[in-house]
Amino acid sequence: MDNSSSYIENLICTNCGKEFDANERNGLCTSCGKVLYPKYNLEKTKETLSKQNIQNRKVYNIWRLHEIMPVKEQKFRITLGEGWTPIVKLNNFGKDFKLNQVYLKDEGQNPTGTFKSRGLCAAVSKGLELGVEDFVIPSAGNAGAALSAYTAHAGVKAHVYVPKDTPELIQKEIKHMGAELTLIEGLISDAGRVAKEEGIKNNWFSVSTLKEPYRVEGKKTMGLELAEQFNWILPDIIIYPTGGGTGIVGMWKAFEEMETLGLIGSERPKMVSVQPSGCQPIVRAFKNGEKYATPWDNAHSFASGIRVPGAIGDYLILNAIRESSGTAVAVDDSEIKESMYSFAKTEGIMVCPEAAATVAATVKLTNEGFIDSNDSVVLFITGSGLTTPNDW
Repeated sequence: MDNSSSYIENLICTNCGKEFDANERNGLCTSCGKVLYPKYNLEKTKETLSKQNIQNRKVYNIWRLHEIMPVKEQKFRITLGEGWTPIVKLNNFGKDFKLNQVYLKDEGQNPTGTFKSRGLCAAVSKGLELGVEDFVIPSAGNAGAALSAYTAHAGVKAHVYVPKDTPELIQKEIKHMGAELTLIEGLISDAGRVAKEEGIKNNWFSVSTLKEPYRVEGKKTMGLELAEQFNWILPDIIIYPTGGGTGIVGMWKAFEEMETLGLIGSERPKMVSVQPSGCQPIVRAFKNGEKYATPWDNAHSFASGIRVPGAIGDYLILNAIRESSGTAVAVDDSEIKESMYSFAKTEGIMVCPEAAATVAATVKLTNEGFIDSNDSVVLFITGSGLTTPNDW
């Protein structure tokens, strides 16, 4: 392999351990129906990936650590400049609670305005390497927009299925970038059912959350960057809004790989999953000590990106929370709305509802004593408030 290659070896089921060929199109495990992860030759990776080597690299996007990304040939690694988003120390938020080390990672500065850019860039890039020309996705909106951007850039086709209440701005964004948009009555779970049926019928490559192995690799770059930006010492707590949960499990995967590579130690942040009170399957399962999360009935929240009744990667999310001594917390829509306004006034940053949920959760967890004044805390701002004007 040349010095710009990937050291991907195969795909492995996160549940039963069955292995699959990374050179073929794959979705879920054909034996148990669970999530597949790319597996890399980390011993070989150590030869080219060191702190010094990384520091000297001039690439500042999700391909910065290409050895542990899934696309082998550089020509297929498309980019719109996603990744390497800033860490911002919050000067005002947290003063009332005497929190001295609160930061945010501003994913709203990605090309499509949300963290979805990362996962869809990786998935489309790998799809191109596998010869895919048609991609299909169910979405609450932002993932569909990101897929549309990257397929437009790559010159291939996107088929996007979203709930009818998806903001009009995002619908226009998807259509203007040339994707085929279909509006579905109901929630993202309903859009997922139709997208799956149409995908199978037309042989489209599904990039539904964690139902293929590559979006998670794009999301794990948030963890890779976080470690480097904090000089290889991870923060004490990560607070993350959770729908499908790809971000949490992707970062958890990144931390494990980095420890094996000798880039970080064994310490881990406490992983905190945040969901709206009107749709909190992960919170309920965590509190009940369950391995899997029962789908949430009558899901409702204006934070549509985390209004996800059931997640295929529920067991991975719950594992990360428990193994890290983290927690899962629900916040009301009223708290989310108030946090959008107060955070904008306090820090000058407009955040989307899903990101505002992390702000509300931080307040709640500090009041409950889970967060200590000496903890270093990172809030993941998964999207800009400028992408969701209907909610302001």
